[in-house]
Amino acid sequence: MKIDLGKKLGLKSQNLRVNLISVTQPYGEPKILGEHVALQLRNRVPFRQTMKKAIELIGRTTDRGIKIQIAGRLNGSEMARVEWAREGRVPLQTVKAGIKYCCHPAQTIYGVLGIKIWIFRDTQ
Repeated sequence: MKIDLGKKLGLKSQNLRVNLISVTQPYGEPKILGEHVALQLRNRVPFRQTMKKAIELIGRTTDRGIKIQIAGRLNGSEMARVEWAREGRVPLQTVKAGIKYCCHPAQTIYGVLGIKIWIFRDTQ
C-alpha cells in the first residue's frame, strides 16, 4: 500500500508513513453522516424523514448536538428553499466550542441539493 501510494503521489523516497485510525462512532463524523444523507436523498427518500433519521443516528453517539440544513429544490418544487433541523446545543457563535462541520452536495433528478451538517462535541 505504501509503494502504490508513493507512486501515485510521485514520491521518490521510501520514507512514507501511513497511519490508520479507526472511527469508533462513524455517525459522529459529519462527512460520513453527510454522505449517508446524500445517499438517502438520491434514493428519493423524503427530506424531513432523512433529517429525523440522521438526528436519531447522532443521538446514539456521545455528541451533544446536531444541526442539519438542506437547501435546493426540495421534493422537486419549482421554488428552491432551505429547511433545517436541530437537536441539542449547537453554539455556532462560541469560538472555543468543539464544532465539526461538513458540506456535501446531493445530485437528484430535480437538481443539486446542498447538505450542511454541524456536530457539537463535548469539549470536556
